[in-house]
Amino acid sequence: MGQVTSTAAVSSRAKGNRSSNYIKSRSTAASGANRDYISDLPDECLASVFQSLSSADRNRCSLVCRRWYQIEGQSRNRLSLIAQSDLLPFIPTLFSRFDSVTKLALKCDRRSVSICDDALVLISRRCPNLTRLKLRACRELTDSGIQAFAKNCKSLKKLSCGSCTFGSKGMNAVLDNCANLEELSIKRLRGITDVEAADPIGPGTAASSLKTICLKELYNGQCFSSLILGAKNLRTLKLFRCPGNWDTLLQLMANQVTSIVEVHLERLQISDVGIQSIANYSNLEILHLVKTPECTDFGLVAIAERCRLLRKLHIDGWKVNRIGDEGLIAVAKCCPNLQELVLIGVNPTKLSLEMLASNCLNLERLALCGSDSVGDPEISCIAVKCVALKKLCIKSCPVSDHGMEALASGCPNLVKVKVKKCKGVTSEGGDWLRLTRGSLAVNLDTGQSENENPGASASNGGAQANGIEFSPMPNQTAAAGASTTIASSSTGRSASFKSRLRLLSGRSLVDRTLRRWPGTRGSTSARH
Repeated sequence: MGQVTSTAAVSSRAKGNRSSNYIKSRSTAASGANRDYISDLPDECLASVFQSLSSADRNRCSLVCRRWYQIEGQSRNRLSLIAQSDLLPFIPTLFSRFDSVTKLALKCDRRSVSICDDALVLISRRCPNLTRLKLRACRELTDSGIQAFAKNCKSLKKLSCGSCTFGSKGMNAVLDNCANLEELSIKRLRGITDVEAADPIGPGTAASSLKTICLKELYNGQCFSSLILGAKNLRTLKLFRCPGNWDTLLQLMANQVTSIVEVHLERLQISDVGIQSIANYSNLEILHLVKTPECTDFGLVAIAERCRLLRKLHIDGWKVNRIGDEGLIAVAKCCPNLQELVLIGVNPTKLSLEMLASNCLNLERLALCGSDSVGDPEISCIAVKCVALKKLCIKSCPVSDHGMEALASGCPNLVKVKVKKCKGVTSEGGDWLRLTRGSLAVNLDTGQSENENPGASASNGGAQANGIEFSPMPNQTAAAGASTTIASSSTGRSASFKSRLRLLSGRSLVDRTLRRWPGTRGSTSARH
């Protein structure tokens, strides 16, 4: 009996131990499950995670706990603020939290009162390491505020100002104090009203570091001539809608500024004299001539013959017919590296297009807008000759479904076609192209309502108005979903065209049906 009792006791103790161990293991697992492993991460690692998030997600993360709030603020180097007058009392608190900001945007609504000089000076004291500043509609800022800011933020590399009212003294202060300035963009600077009485701007100590100058909608743009001429290492010059004759400045630049690789000119008073001066830049790679009606084939020929490294050429001829086959043929003969060509309001013929396609073997992006001479024969020529073409945009041209048929069998590397406001192209033509080139993204849009003037877009065609943008390709499914099917009349379509379309439609339906059966391989040539 005693032995039995002893065995029972041991068995009971063993069961008790197993139960105790089980409870301990469950307790340990529970404590591990509730453990905050993120607390073990160093601040630097957590900051690195925050930097990969969007601004909205960062704001949400900052509300999790005090530690996250502090680290998120200290690791943020880019900040955008609504720069209204009531911002001033919050500046100390804001920049105590965001004490590592190097890129700052201050934007004010045009109907509101913006920050004043005191606010900008206080910000400059809190952010001495600022490298980028963007000012928008900060009309209460004066030369004094900009001068104080420039003295406190000498590491500035990029300055962008739009709709501000300070003048030449403020600009010169920036150029004198910010020796590392690389990019300067000025739009609608209202502080200089009298060009003749205003102090010349620049060059200053920043002239040697400046690489990009962009001037937009400046009635006083000529005041920046000294700066442009003094920027010896300037690589990019952009002038948009700035009154005055710019030929003289471009002539002077040819002898003093020799590193230019990119030039954008839009709605400027400039003639072939200025264009010939630009032709002296043998390393020029990008040229935009938008609505410069005094420029002709003569100037473009000079560019082509001397700037043989040209990669991107945009021309908006404004339908004045002063640039045409002669200039484009010169480009075809002399610029074999051309990759992107945009022609708006220009009337090239098959002759020049064929030479461009044959000689510019790297041409990948082509846009033809508002061209009365670009029809089905020209598109057929492009389809046969442009082997490297990847993106094609056709707008307001007399192209029909026969042009779409030509694209269906040509341009083997084509990935995206956009056809807009071409009245001869119907939904059937777009469908034909989609079905025969399943991997091709086709965007078809007539863009014309019943009451719309059909010639309005062509007569006012500009780079912005025509929406020429060679953006990265979306995925095939998204592109197909974004394509617009236009309900239009099929008058004039041949019976054979319709029968081929029905044949392809039926074939794609069968293929899709076969692909649903397991173990069956259907044709993939008609994928959508």
